[in-house]
Amino acid sequence: MADSPNCDLKSLSPLQLFERVTEQGEKVRALKAGKAPKDEIDAAVRMLLSLKQSYKTTTGQDYQAGLPPKDLVLINNGTTKEEDEDFVDPWTVQTSNAKGVDYDKLIVRFGSSKIDTDLINRIERAIGQKPHRFLRRGIFFSHRDMDQILDAYENKKSFYLYTGRGPSSQAMHVGHLIPFIFTKWLQEVFDVPLVIQLTDDEKYLWKDLTTEKAYEYARENAKDIIACGFDINKTFIFSDLDYLGTSTGFYKNIVKVQKHVTFNQVKGIFGFTDSDCIGKISFPAIQAAPSFSSSFPQIFNGKENIQCLIPCAIDQDPYFRMTRDVAPRIGQPKPALMHSVFFPALQGAQTKMSASDPNSSIFLTDTPKQIKTKINKHAFSGGRDTIEEHRKYGGNCDVDVSFMYLTFFLEDDDRLEQLKQAYTSGELLTGELKKVLIETLQPLIAAHQERRKQVTDEMVKQFMTPRKLAFDF
Repeated sequence: MADSPNCDLKSLSPLQLFERVTEQGEKVRALKAGKAPKDEIDAAVRMLLSLKQSYKTTTGQDYQAGLPPKDLVLINNGTTKEEDEDFVDPWTVQTSNAKGVDYDKLIVRFGSSKIDTDLINRIERAIGQKPHRFLRRGIFFSHRDMDQILDAYENKKSFYLYTGRGPSSQAMHVGHLIPFIFTKWLQEVFDVPLVIQLTDDEKYLWKDLTTEKAYEYARENAKDIIACGFDINKTFIFSDLDYLGTSTGFYKNIVKVQKHVTFNQVKGIFGFTDSDCIGKISFPAIQAAPSFSSSFPQIFNGKENIQCLIPCAIDQDPYFRMTRDVAPRIGQPKPALMHSVFFPALQGAQTKMSASDPNSSIFLTDTPKQIKTKINKHAFSGGRDTIEEHRKYGGNCDVDVSFMYLTFFLEDDDRLEQLKQAYTSGELLTGELKKVLIETLQPLIAAHQERRKQVTDEMVKQFMTPRKLAFDF
């Protein structure tokens, strides 16, 4: 086929495009190996780049050698306008939609499964109690292999939980609490071990931090995590900078993952470039390793067949898609996952909260006055421009940040529905809705601050000491 970018690439299927990219890549390698003229090689490279761009536009995924596309990966209804697309990776979340990311499209793009009513009902039957509000309200909305976890639990087989935190600042914000609130609930209802990874090494590689500062942030963040109420006898918290040097099981799994992921694959999954430091390129294997029970011989007595369940925000899924691909090749069970939506910034759901922007977040260190000021001043409103218009037409809960936050933190389902109806009808004004949120968050954060004061350096040391937990394996 002629090397012309003018051919109608739009008519090709994702698989046909994949095959064209593969073909062209082989041609470029052959030309280079045969020392063809420079202009001929350059033309072939330009064609390869054009094909890769067409593949990404069509599928929403970067081309990865040896990994053909799944069916139904269109994420923007066939449009190619950048403003219509959601951008989600482990470091950035952006959308032009005031309602936030289209999670149904993201499920298709990432190839996960929706947490539907049937699965929620099955969880309820398994644990014998009402599901967490995060499940009832679709905050944890997607999964991989949760059915297998429930099969194991119903057959009296154990599993364990793994989640984490990238300690990029001393103070955490309320959005950071979401995976820990849910993980604590999972640990309590299923009664299983939990490991929590603090990726201080990642933050050193990505941020302008010293290793000492990254480790200090890890220990400070550990205090906030412990303040969520985790059981010290069932929970192991570890810093990568600390634990990696002491656990042969952990490092062996890192090396096994590293051997089975190519440089091209890691560039395709994470968008790394040739100018990125090699630490970034090798880091995904470090985040993958806690998915395998043999990384914690002190907890699992060296057993390698204990399946892992990872509650996390969906932006972390690329790490674990890679992990699940590698797991069978190194003789390990694939980890299961439960994905949460993003916690929106105060300014709106187009981005997630940022620890580097104090006005985008409610921090766990904020005073009642700061909480009130931030919500009143910065929380994006779904209300109308005037009271008269609001009374007549009502507010929009789909874009109102105060209502979104209440969806996360207000436990009472009936109360939440009443607020929705009152705001949508125009009976409840924006200022009144913000007041409800302020009165919800102020005591919640004050209680967290009181619990954190009780967390001593000695307690942190105990949680972070490798040891046997209250389970026999």
